[in-house]
Amino acid sequence: MAGLKIERNGHVLRVTLARAERRNAFDAALIAELTEAFTDVGDARAVVLAGEGQSFCAGADVDWQRSAIDLSYEENVEDALRLYRMCETIDHCPAPVIARVHGYALGGGSGLAACADVAIAAPDAVFGFSEVKLGIIPAVISPFVLPKIGAHARRYFLTGERFDAETALRIGLIEEIADDLDAAVDRVLSELLTAGPEAVREAKRLIRERPAGDETAQIAARLRAGDEGQEGLRAFLEGRSARLPDGSEFGVHLPPRKPE
Repeated sequence: MAGLKIERNGHVLRVTLARAERRNAFDAALIAELTEAFTDVGDARAVVLAGEGQSFCAGADVDWQRSAIDLSYEENVEDALRLYRMCETIDHCPAPVIARVHGYALGGGSGLAACADVAIAAPDAVFGFSEVKLGIIPAVISPFVLPKIGAHARRYFLTGERFDAETALRIGLIEEIADDLDAAVDRVLSELLTAGPEAVREAKRLIRERPAGDETAQIAARLRAGDEGQEGLRAFLEGRSARLPDGSEFGVHLPPRKPE
């Protein structure tokens, strides 16, 4: 893929926007590549989404925007739907997604941060929903941004102003600010990889679907009675790591019992 670098390192899939000369801005090709990359992440236990060069993603590519001027209404709908499907595919990725955000994360770049389960930003990251400055609005990314920033959109969608990482953290667009991004990402990865992989995926589905009542009890019972749940509970009580069929491990240990 010309606009992406995709690497698998053990249980972690790394998807890196590789248009540094364009500040990793979106065009039709990059949107298609991101959609394809997140459509099937296989058995990856975590996905890291990052950008090469000086920025995470500076929004829409200028040449792509220029080409959109002459599109018909129907063509504009299809164009917008492709961007929506990309965001939806990332948001619905069964494995947890960590966004490593630095430099500019404008427009669709802020949308990508919203689609991630955990977005970690450098102190100098710059965010913004600048669409209104161009006479348009962040409609396509709004289903993913609004659940994260809520009423704060009443300011930032309307003004189109840029804001810093501290503001992004305060309004809920990101989860953490870190001077050492790689160390912070590795710390979250470590937590994810010591959790049951099936449980993590089911937890992500639970957050998205928000079942209620009897269904929650059925979900809990199914996981508790399943192979991973049984092994995890037994390992915890026995003070050892849980073992998966592929030979990898997860789990937390009970503290050693004090002699009576």
